[in-house]
Amino acid sequence: MPYTDIPLDELRRYAPALEAPDDLASFWAETLAEARAWSLDATFTWVETALRLVETYDVTFRGFAGAPIRGWLQLPAGTTGPLPAVVQYVGYGGGRGHPYEHLLWAAAGYAHLVMDTRGQGSTWTTGDTADVGASGAPHLDGFMTDGIGAPETYYYRRLITDAVRAVEAVRAHPRVDADRVAVMGASQGGGLSVATAALVPDLLGVMADVPFLSDFPRAIRIATTNPYEQIARYLTIHRGSIEQVERTLAYFDIASLGRTAVAPALFSVALMDDICPPSTVYAAYNHYAGPKEIREYAFNNHEGGQQVQEAARLAWVDALLSSSRDRASLAGPGDGAAGG
Repeated sequence: MPYTDIPLDELRRYAPALEAPDDLASFWAETLAEARAWSLDATFTWVETALRLVETYDVTFRGFAGAPIRGWLQLPAGTTGPLPAVVQYVGYGGGRGHPYEHLLWAAAGYAHLVMDTRGQGSTWTTGDTADVGASGAPHLDGFMTDGIGAPETYYYRRLITDAVRAVEAVRAHPRVDADRVAVMGASQGGGLSVATAALVPDLLGVMADVPFLSDFPRAIRIATTNPYEQIARYLTIHRGSIEQVERTLAYFDIASLGRTAVAPALFSVALMDDICPPSTVYAAYNHYAGPKEIREYAFNNHEGGQQVQEAARLAWVDALLSSSRDRASLAGPGDGAAGG
């Protein structure tokens, strides 16, 4: 994939003047209040695996409209906590997959919750959560145009709410330190991480790799591949809906939402990314209000930094937990008997 976005020096300054809806804050406050009217009902059921150093729990909690949302919680075996935690959101089309796919963070001494993605999980990894509350309105294949006629019915209203509730769920576990919870993800997961940081003000940190859901006005006009291209294709048929579609998307644009986020953030961008164009990533980064840094991968497409970025994330979170008290609480051999 050749480099096709704006020059790098312009990218690093790119901060489009996105106009957020006047009721953006109240829209999300009301959405989350409706969700919290349902008891969280977070459950953690131990799952037998062949893993000897990691404990696995099948997680269920109530997300948007009280719908049951699944996940995996992995804990380092032989620890009592309280542990710092990382909540991970999955990229577009994927689900929570299998426990064996998620060992890094528990191996590093963290509680690690992987949230399943409602309705997704049949593209590159499996999912187990139905999209309860789907609008049923006509839409293109995939999720980008599901309910796009109004912010109240749009798919990402449900998914972002689930993401916030996932943080509340992991904080409910007795072996998790509720004051030290970070969120992370790549692509769709990166977008959800930034949105969650805007709606949960007391996170430890945010790790957003090649994030999706940013600068929609530009993304839907320059991206040539899915998922953004789904919206463009929808508008080739629904020719009179451009204004309404852009109004809906404005409520979910992380470049606008991130203006209220305060948690430290680590972003990454791939400069040859044809799925999440670099300019859209920089729109989110440059508008993000909290302390921040970004890693650039000059010749990578949407895969981004992969293992190099994994190492960067681990080091970055370790720096956030740099006090002696925090370091001592990270898992190590013989720290105690396993709890439930």
